[in-house]
Amino acid sequence: MTSGQRSLLDRSGRALAGAAVSAALLCALAACGSLELRPGARSVFDFFRGPDVQDAAKWALDPYDADKRYRGTLALANEPYANDPVYIKLFMDNAADNDPGVRQASLRGLANHGGAVHVPIAVELLKDKDISVRIEAARTLQRLHNPVAVPALIEAMDPQKEPEAVVRAEVAAALGQYAQPRVVDRLISSLDDANLAVNRNTLTSLRILTGQNFGYDRGAWAKWNKEHQDLFLAGSVYTYQGYYRDKFWYEYLPFVPPPPNEPASTPAGFQPRP
Repeated sequence: MTSGQRSLLDRSGRALAGAAVSAALLCALAACGSLELRPGARSVFDFFRGPDVQDAAKWALDPYDADKRYRGTLALANEPYANDPVYIKLFMDNAADNDPGVRQASLRGLANHGGAVHVPIAVELLKDKDISVRIEAARTLQRLHNPVAVPALIEAMDPQKEPEAVVRAEVAAALGQYAQPRVVDRLISSLDDANLAVNRNTLTSLRILTGQNFGYDRGAWAKWNKEHQDLFLAGSVYTYQGYYRDKFWYEYLPFVPPPPNEPASTPAGFQPRP
């Protein structure tokens, strides 16, 4: 046997061993209920790929199964091709779904692929009865810019109107893109919020808008606010927070898509001040 043949056999053996280990792990996880096999999957690699575009679209429109609508909508929301008008229309329609998971996934799709024209949908869902939908709506409003959102965002900073601090924290982050005096007034007032996450995001937005940093001293902020006309002269450009995570173990396998990481960026429709 030549050295080239031995090398080929070694590579083939490693590939088969890797596939066997992967299949064994998959079977073990499926047996213990940790993972659900994708319908129609014929291999370990098919399982990790998730639904193809046809299946995802079919699931997203399933009138009888809310779980399929959620999974299909979310799968489409995270795909780069979903900026096509047909998918945007699907996200808009599913944002009115009776199931909160579907509404949440639809907001994710609009956040990733929509524009300023879709802000009213997120504004409406900022008042949703389900907290997960309200959180997603606030995050969507970090990624889509339209001044029509400002009144709703300001209202959602009021603990009497929005009792969940996690929502108020996301709203505080979204307000950092709107260089308006009423926004600064609301943010300064929110420095007294009882929740530290709200305080932190409020301070970050104030620093972005004004270029100033008086920490959590509401009195100092109020004094500066009163004494200055152009509040935004030293402000910086707003960017929403990016997303990064390390690979899960199975994402090191061949043909498995990488994590959906993305850099921070400015919202769709946002125009920085000249």
